[in-house]
Amino acid sequence: MSISFDKALGIHEQALGFRAQRAEVLANNIANADTPNYKARDLDFSKVLAEQNEKTKSGSFALNMTNSRHIEAEGLGNGDESLLYRTPMQPSIDQNTVDAQLEQSNYAENAVNFQASFTLLNSKFKGLVSALRGE
Repeated sequence: MSISFDKALGIHEQALGFRAQRAEVLANNIANADTPNYKARDLDFSKVLAEQNEKTKSGSFALNMTNSRHIEAEGLGNGDESLLYRTPMQPSIDQNTVDAQLEQSNYAENAVNFQASFTLLNSKFKGLVSALRGE
């Protein structure tokens, strides 16, 4: 009998990857807080979760090039369509939409959620190891 890691780990693996990707986006926003015309971005967890659920049901999404002159579709299916622009709470003179306090708050919240996902994934692995040992 083989072990299916997709079934054993559930959604925790994708959640951990999402949290890591969101940390990169939020860190990029914080780094560009003083860049004129920079637009803050963020990821929507529920949208990414729905996409992952759809991929698991119907299989992964892929594009086929039928002609060598076609332009390759970059970023499709990698979660780029989930990267949204943040609506600013206050207008700024330089058209920058980054609110440093909001971004730091979101980053801290994401770090806590990342740690929770990591702990859940770690407990799943510990359960699998104890099951394999027969404990």
